[in-house]
Amino acid sequence: MKRIVVGLSGASGAIYGIRFLELLRALPDVETHLVVSDAAKRTIVEETDWAVKDVEALATRRYDNKDIGAAIASGSFKTDGMVIVPCSVKTAASVAHCLADNLLTRAADVTLKEGRPLLLVVRETPLHLGHLRVLTALAEMGAVILPPMPAFYNRPKQIEDLVDHTLARVLDRLGLPQHLVTEWPGTNRRSDPPQRG
Repeated sequence: MKRIVVGLSGASGAIYGIRFLELLRALPDVETHLVVSDAAKRTIVEETDWAVKDVEALATRRYDNKDIGAAIASGSFKTDGMVIVPCSVKTAASVAHCLADNLLTRAADVTLKEGRPLLLVVRETPLHLGHLRVLTALAEMGAVILPPMPAFYNRPKQIEDLVDHTLARVLDRLGLPQHLVTEWPGTNRRSDPPQRG
């Protein structure tokens, strides 16, 4: 059984976190531990037709963001990584500066200090120098910065295709199975004409 901590922060893109929880729930050997910030709860209501309680019900276990004594706040609670999806710049900055002033940022700090995978699906644009410095610091600390950049080589037909493409990359980085995106086979280029002479 793999344990994955999932954090939803208040950045736009709540659908990424919701869909990620759906995908993890479909994996029989994955246990999810969820923490949702207050700002994320508001974003879920503003951006989707989901109720917060229904999003929380997708997880194996859920925690209050103020519960700094929760299991995921301790390095002795073994996990296989954490994903903050979506991740606001505020949350990223809190993790980069080791503030750990709520459960979401404490769990991320624990993930880094224990040398476990921490993936941040940072949803902000454009990025100013302060943002870039925060993201650089996180990368230097060992976090994976994985913003939801749309890809078009797979010819997406709807928004869900774009969401799934990003989340397939997240699952790949965690070593979890996914069938959302096939492995790139390479381009079908014509052979160059033979050289004369």
